[in-house]
Amino acid sequence: MLNPWADPGRPTGERVAALLAELTLEEKLAQLVGVWVGISEGEEVAPAQHEFAEPLPPWDELTKPGLGQLTRVFGTGPIDPLVAAKVLAETQRKLVANTRFGIPAMAHEECLSGFTAWQATVFPTPLAWGASFDPETVERMAREVGLVMRDVGVHQGLAPVLDVSRDPRWGRTEETIGEDPYLVGLLGAAYTKGLESSGIVATLKHFAGYSASRGGRNHAPVHMGPREFADVVLPPFEMALRLGGARSVMNSYAEVDGVPAASDPTLLHDLLREQWGFTGVVVADYFAVSFLETAHGVAGSPGEAASLALAAGIDVELPSVRCFGEPLAELVRSGQVDEALVDRAVVRVLTQKCELGLLDEGWQPESPAVLRGEPVDLDPPALRDLARTMAERSVVLLDNASDVLPLADTGKVAVVGPCADDLLALMGCYAFPNHVGVQHPDVPLGVDMDTMVQAVLKEFPGAEVSTAKGCEVDGLDRSGIEDAVAVAREADVVLAVLGDRAGLFGRGTSGEGCDAEDLNLPGVQGELLDRLLELDVPVVLVLLTGRPYALGRYTGPGADAAGTRPAAIVQAFFPGEEGAGAVAGVLSGRVNPSGRLPVQVPRGSGGQPTTYLHPPLGGPGGVSSVDPSPAFPFGHGLSYTTFELSDFTGGAEFPADGEVEVSCLVRNTGDRSGAEVVQLYLHDPVASVTRPVRQLVGFARVELDAGAATEVTFRLHADRTSFTGRDGKRVVETGQVVLQVGRSSEDIRWEHPVQVTGEPRVVGHDRVLVTPVTTTSR
Repeated sequence: MLNPWADPGRPTGERVAALLAELTLEEKLAQLVGVWVGISEGEEVAPAQHEFAEPLPPWDELTKPGLGQLTRVFGTGPIDPLVAAKVLAETQRKLVANTRFGIPAMAHEECLSGFTAWQATVFPTPLAWGASFDPETVERMAREVGLVMRDVGVHQGLAPVLDVSRDPRWGRTEETIGEDPYLVGLLGAAYTKGLESSGIVATLKHFAGYSASRGGRNHAPVHMGPREFADVVLPPFEMALRLGGARSVMNSYAEVDGVPAASDPTLLHDLLREQWGFTGVVVADYFAVSFLETAHGVAGSPGEAASLALAAGIDVELPSVRCFGEPLAELVRSGQVDEALVDRAVVRVLTQKCELGLLDEGWQPESPAVLRGEPVDLDPPALRDLARTMAERSVVLLDNASDVLPLADTGKVAVVGPCADDLLALMGCYAFPNHVGVQHPDVPLGVDMDTMVQAVLKEFPGAEVSTAKGCEVDGLDRSGIEDAVAVAREADVVLAVLGDRAGLFGRGTSGEGCDAEDLNLPGVQGELLDRLLELDVPVVLVLLTGRPYALGRYTGPGADAAGTRPAAIVQAFFPGEEGAGAVAGVLSGRVNPSGRLPVQVPRGSGGQPTTYLHPPLGGPGGVSSVDPSPAFPFGHGLSYTTFELSDFTGGAEFPADGEVEVSCLVRNTGDRSGAEVVQLYLHDPVASVTRPVRQLVGFARVELDAGAATEVTFRLHADRTSFTGRDGKRVVETGQVVLQVGRSSEDIRWEHPVQVTGEPRVVGHDRVLVTPVTTTSR
């Protein structure tokens, strides 16, 4: 007779209840933990990895009660994909055979810039997604990544990151999508929807406040008021849950005003579940439960840490068991922890496993890839094409002061700088080659890539290309600068390829735990650039970075007068395996640049943190000698064609529960096709609390042939004007607001006052989150 919990014809709730009733306490707790086999190998790929790398019992003993999760079978070492898929299948088979009820584990992996596995496609970093302003391509990318992961037996992806950038000194800025919550939310929801549509459980992280740490330091305290938290930090998570359908959330390492997220029931239960209605599984960021004891000091033992986390709403301890095992079991047996809390978490875990088919009678551990038995291609042409598209759309042309770009395929080109001939300079810290591969120097990279030098050689076959490193990405060694200057002096144009090296926990200049004290270019790269700019040769600054660096010295009238302005500046945020070709294509004009800044580029290395979302008091003024104005504003980006915005129209008023339409005509007035990003901003001149000078409430990426035009119409709901008021409730206030249409947050082409009529409204989680956009060719 078929066990009721294994019958796919029965309702999920009935199946889960039947199985829960059969489980012992030890079997229940086993569903709430993961195991990371191989955790002690190599260097750290998670914070404090070795601190908690206690020897595991023999596999049969460890898994006898069952197991909730398998941690990163593919993402811990450079394993052939088919071999890894077979290892995963065999591990699942042994687990099922060794347990009373044969419940498989969920297998999770990182997928922040593609599947973090050896030989898998390396996509641009999330900050580059933000620069694309292209949610459709982001969704398509995520779906294809998810399909590859499902094919080899993975169930859950630990992405996307929905932290809003607040201080670019933070090393994980490269993992954020940008500094605007609407941009982060819309693209994050697109990535979530793409993963979920492939069958992969998307995991939203890091909930919440992680990116606002003091001093831009990883794992540092966050001191932020509840209004800023509600209006800037939380909306992307709301959007990804409601619009993307995420089935998992991962807590933040942060402590906000003294309360760690992992022990905060107000955040993980009251808000996430009671107000927002989330019914999925909350997983702990790696070792976050243990950190309640060892880092935050709010628990005195592993058991106490487990008790706090479980009560707050953490369902699964990752990456391996330390607190949710025997320490928690002892507290439950003694009555200090109510077993109902354990049951609550187990029901959520089993429900998800049921929905994934893992409880079905006849489930088999072999993935499609294993059943085919053929070599697995984790970097197929379709994914490379998507990586190329995303890279090309994310490159931002910041400045072209001398109209030197695009370059001709002639003459002498010097490609100099520490990132010129370095493959790793093109990838973020969660790309496998940087995340894990650097620990295995004898193992091939795993994907075919070009460095910038190689890409320039291909892009400009008629040019004579020379190269010199000049200096390292970081450090104080200046011994190579003279050689680089000598090479540059003989050229007709110099490409100064500078930037970051992504790494983990201090092994790079960008990435997790690689925070910056200031926003000067790392090491002596600034000195190298200054020497190059002294030459009577045009210098194109090409930045391959994970964060924006201070460029005030190199732009504007002051730089013109001082002779420190490059002929052009091109910004790429770790553009991935196809990134060198994308940047080279922009340099040649084969690719018309269409990226826009998802974070503003600061003028000076200090005066941080600041974002474009500042209120009036946070902007420049005569009361301070410090001017926080950026070198390049949020939303900025140039093109090789020209666009005209005209024929603006908009309603004069709309009710506090209604909407208003705003339209404009966008025409490509140049001689080649290109893409414009039309941006709609909201200015609220008088409100009950201070408001940003302007904030993004809509955008449209518009592709136009030369001479073509299209009408862009935004339908703005009054809910999109809402904010958190003095009483902590989100409100739509009545009165005048000003809608602004422009090409960046500082390049506003039209302002339109609109009256919000009626009575003020309190809105909740069910409010309108998106501004629909329609385009009509003219």
